[in-house]
Amino acid sequence: MDAVEISAEAKCECLLFDMDDTLYPMSTGLNVECRRNIEEYMVERLHMEEKEVPRMCVELYEEYGTTMAGLKALGFEFDNDDFHQYVHGRLPYENLKPDPVLKTLLLSMPQRKMIFTNADKAHAARVLRRLGLEGCFDRIICFETLNPSEIQAASDSSFLLENEKNCAHSDDSSASESIESTKRRCPRILCKPSIEAFQATINIAAINPERTIFFDDSARNVASAKKIGFTTAIVGKEMLVPGADFAVNSIHNIREALTMLREHGKEEQIEQVLPPRGVETAVLA
Repeated sequence: MDAVEISAEAKCECLLFDMDDTLYPMSTGLNVECRRNIEEYMVERLHMEEKEVPRMCVELYEEYGTTMAGLKALGFEFDNDDFHQYVHGRLPYENLKPDPVLKTLLLSMPQRKMIFTNADKAHAARVLRRLGLEGCFDRIICFETLNPSEIQAASDSSFLLENEKNCAHSDDSSASESIESTKRRCPRILCKPSIEAFQATINIAAINPERTIFFDDSARNVASAKKIGFTTAIVGKEMLVPGADFAVNSIHNIREALTMLREHGKEEQIEQVLPPRGVETAVLA
């Protein structure tokens, strides 16, 4: 390993990725179909007024992070698994195609690689399988990770306590608060872009945000990640957004982002827009 590679690894130990519309382009149409399924669920299963649903769906998403989190906060009672099956189970996964370029790139990089998604584990598994990216990530932080059932929470408590001592980058009080909140099963759903969701992910996965690059297509998620100390990259954009260190037209620009970090470091204002490489298809936003 040469001096350049050592320098890059010293500044970045982990790559943390959003999944939907980040690992694949928005042009696949899954986002639109997901939104349609959520609205149908609100009408068919929760018996909400159809004409009010589109507006309410957006408002809840904006205020609570996800429409599902907003519905729970308003007191609607429904089974989490049923919601996810209805919303994700009918998506056109056939629109997702294997991405051997991304797979080769991910497997060639020595950093830990993880996914942080608000979606459920079944959806994450389907997406990674269709993209041909199974085995490329060390861990997946998903809905069930941050919002375990009471049975799962009990079995996971020892794991969380064990990881508390590994979080040297986080003070003891914040680590304890995150773990206790998970065990208490707070009725509020934990999800991006809340700072609490990022802190819980840091503690559970034992990652140091100061040595991690976070990739996401959502400007508000990027802003939250920046507040807690991550180096950040907005994906699928041609312009920087507040809190973003990089604007990455294509997820295939991971290596270029690492190069910029190596050359400038976090002590400088990086703010680089990385165009798609010639062999890539730009992510549409």
